[in-house]
Amino acid sequence: MNEKALYKITYGLYVVSAEAEGKSSGCVVNTLAQVTSKPVRLSVAVNKDNLTCELIQKAGRFAAVALDQRADLPFIGKYGFRSGRDAEKYDGASTVRDAAGMPYCWENACARYSCRLINTLDLGTHILFIGEAEEMEVLSEEEPLTYPYYRTVIKGGTPKNAPSYQEK
Repeated sequence: MNEKALYKITYGLYVVSAEAEGKSSGCVVNTLAQVTSKPVRLSVAVNKDNLTCELIQKAGRFAAVALDQRADLPFIGKYGFRSGRDAEKYDGASTVRDAAGMPYCWENACARYSCRLINTLDLGTHILFIGEAEEMEVLSEEEPLTYPYYRTVIKGGTPKNAPSYQEK
């Protein structure tokens, strides 16, 4: 099998976040997707090793932002290459909270979504969360950051926890 075929699947880049028991965290994902329209439901796969995964399970909800092309490597690195167990992801960030209290960073984001968790599926290394959207908002008219743009223009890498990680 030629695993490079997986690079032809298009993705955006998002920061999904949650807060529970006084701890908040967020991580970069490329797996946020709309799965139904009425009601609007979104799915997101998060690695079980990520603190964000644990917090979504405890909170019963998640927030997400669609990153835009203004996002640079230091910003993406803060949420995508550092563990929430070792660093406070939202320290110094332009953090806002949705109506349910979930944090999200509007900086470098073109849209936001707030979801109540309605289902989960264990995928082995990841948990697939299905959430019903309770809030959605366009934050800017900037172009969304796609995974191909991230790889070819920004020249970013893929962390080992990502579903799209390919060993060299």
